[in-house]
Amino acid sequence: MKHTIYKMKWALLLSMATVSACKSDMDFLRERPATFYTVDNAFSTSSQVDQVLVSVYSQLRDLWANPAEEGWIMVFRGNGTDMYDVPSIRRGSSFNNYGNINAENAVFFNCYSTWYQLISKANMALYAADLSHITWASDAEKAYVKAQARFFRAFAYRNLGELFGGVPLVTEIFNTPRFDFKRSTRIETYQFAIDELLAIENDLPETTTRGGRVVRGAAQHNLAELYLALGTQLKEEGRAAEATTAFTQSIAYANKVIDGGTYSLMNARFGSRRTEAQGNVYWDLFQENNVNYQDGNKECVWGLQIDYAAYRTEDGKSKLPYSRAYSPVFRDGAKDHLTGTGPDVGGRGVSFMMPTMYTRDDIYNGAFSGDMRNTDIVFRRVFRGNVASSPYFGVPIPWDVMYYGSANATTNMNNRSLCYPVSCKIATDKYTGVADGENMSNLFRDDYFIRLSETILLRAEAKQRNGDKPGAAADINLLRTRAQCTYMVSAADMDDNFNTILDERARELIYEECRWNTLLRMGGTIAVDRIRKYAYWPEAQATLTFNYNLWPIPQTVIDTNKDEPLDQNDGWKR
Repeated sequence: MKHTIYKMKWALLLSMATVSACKSDMDFLRERPATFYTVDNAFSTSSQVDQVLVSVYSQLRDLWANPAEEGWIMVFRGNGTDMYDVPSIRRGSSFNNYGNINAENAVFFNCYSTWYQLISKANMALYAADLSHITWASDAEKAYVKAQARFFRAFAYRNLGELFGGVPLVTEIFNTPRFDFKRSTRIETYQFAIDELLAIENDLPETTTRGGRVVRGAAQHNLAELYLALGTQLKEEGRAAEATTAFTQSIAYANKVIDGGTYSLMNARFGSRRTEAQGNVYWDLFQENNVNYQDGNKECVWGLQIDYAAYRTEDGKSKLPYSRAYSPVFRDGAKDHLTGTGPDVGGRGVSFMMPTMYTRDDIYNGAFSGDMRNTDIVFRRVFRGNVASSPYFGVPIPWDVMYYGSANATTNMNNRSLCYPVSCKIATDKYTGVADGENMSNLFRDDYFIRLSETILLRAEAKQRNGDKPGAAADINLLRTRAQCTYMVSAADMDDNFNTILDERARELIYEECRWNTLLRMGGTIAVDRIRKYAYWPEAQATLTFNYNLWPIPQTVIDTNKDEPLDQNDGWKR
């Protein structure tokens, strides 16, 4: 029997060799692996599905914190808006020179494609979660994994809708290239994200034992923003009755977060440094070990996680490079009085992005000056000279000296772009890691994706858009009361261009909100009007000669989608 089998094997091998000899050399050399990974066989356990979600959390952290200090992320976080510009030493990378900004700009493609990368991961997690061979510990475990994936998909489409308008809605995994994606409308994009969140709201936990994972309040906050965005677009298209319904829903979902009993504004000192006399409650919000809801911070709805031990051992991106990226540089006239690295000058700043005069001064002018958020511990305006030859050595340097210390107007303008107040959100007086060789470039605290203050400001805007200006003012005053402001706003302050709301957002959410999302979501010419008015350098006023309220669809996307025309957004059809 063994001899017969042996002869059969040789006969089979000979026949295979004969067949192979009849084929081309290229076909003979082509590899045919016995196994290869597909979406269907790459996942064998539920924990592997969850790892897809972990990769989304990681990518979102890198998008928000920007540990690689990528220029396009600086724009996503606000560079080029009314709030931020670049200093003189970065003027070549300005995002306010519209002679250089068009649909081929890499910023737009990077932002657009990043959100679709997240959508792709969410779609993969959803597909894998339903594979028949995946075993789950419970139905609730599976439901939570799918709820997180759908949250991320909705979150991505909310951002795409606010920035780019209607975009293709991709909900499946494709095994072959496609070149025929169709744009939805902006309303359809918002509605898709709303439907996603409505479907999973109750599958998300109210709280978690550890920070970082998505909870129900994060979905409700995003529903409040999405209904507000939807209503704004409906109103712009003349659909007033539907807009009113959307604004009412926005208020209802904001109420769930604000008045639901889980979250509340922190109105008293708390956390790791609460006993220090120099601080205040707003400053407490941005100290190490104080950010997460699990740390006792009832204001944190969703936080990104930073871990110094992980940074030291395996995860070099687990950091907030805010002191380096956002703190000032003392050159030109200021160098005669102030220089170097240290907690008193904002760490080791190189200033990739700086606050405009609007952000640092205008919003605190006149009656708005008395504000906890404008105190020196929160927004440091007092710098003591540290150059021995300076007449201001060891004493506060007047801002007129730092701003206008030269007889040359160009030098003074450059210097004003490099010298500015330092927010407690980007610097600290106690830098972690100095003993280990860290150089005061990075913070090692957690940070906010969503803080209750923003939910309150969304509700204020929804109330105003729904005709309730007194209610809008009352919401803003919740924040102004906490900040111990000397002036409280009234219904008369709630102007139709939403300047009061935008100013309050700038005071409360500096270095937190994604300002482009806010300005473009508001529609009309709000974004371009404010850029023209508040941009630091004159290029914006000189080159922003057209109106827009959406970023352009990246030209690469339009060109690649060859089988279905994708219309370009208004203002960018050039």
